[in-house]
Amino acid sequence: YAVGTKLCPTRVVRTLIPYATGSEDVDAMLNGIAANLDALHKLNEAIPDPQLSAAMERMEKAGRSIAAVVEKAPDKARAIDRFARYYLPETVKLMATYAALEQNGVKGENAAQIESELRRNAATTATAFENQLDKLFASDALDVSTDIAALEGMLNLDGLTGGDFAPRS
Repeated sequence: YAVGTKLCPTRVVRTLIPYATGSEDVDAMLNGIAANLDALHKLNEAIPDPQLSAAMERMEKAGRSIAAVVEKAPDKARAIDRFARYYLPETVKLMATYAALEQNGVKGENAAQIESELRRNAATTATAFENQLDKLFASDALDVSTDIAALEGMLNLDGLTGGDFAPRS
């Protein structure tokens, strides 16, 4: 055994574990989102503009949170289909264009206009990503609100609230 471990030491190989939600379509969607977010992260490292970088960080954070929510609740995948198939890949494409302009040192009126538009659009896109995340919780918020109202009503009916309050509707 000792000779074997000297000649053939134990080797740890890390492999990426793909999403396993139970639905191949959802898993493929989540893997695509992860790949696009990884690309966005790499682009962010290559872009020196602090304002654009901050917006890209917001996009990445919201995107990873969206993926985490859908991983835990695959039934929400339908709500992010457009995000996963269009908004995120298009954002990565646009940021790659910006990074290429920066990297190649392209100067001129057209390049400046493209860079300006992309900078202006980045904050809007980050807000849209955050709004997409918030929309995933809309039904949960309604469910919680309904549950709280029902609980308060039952507590009031049973006289456990310490006052004569009518149930909230």
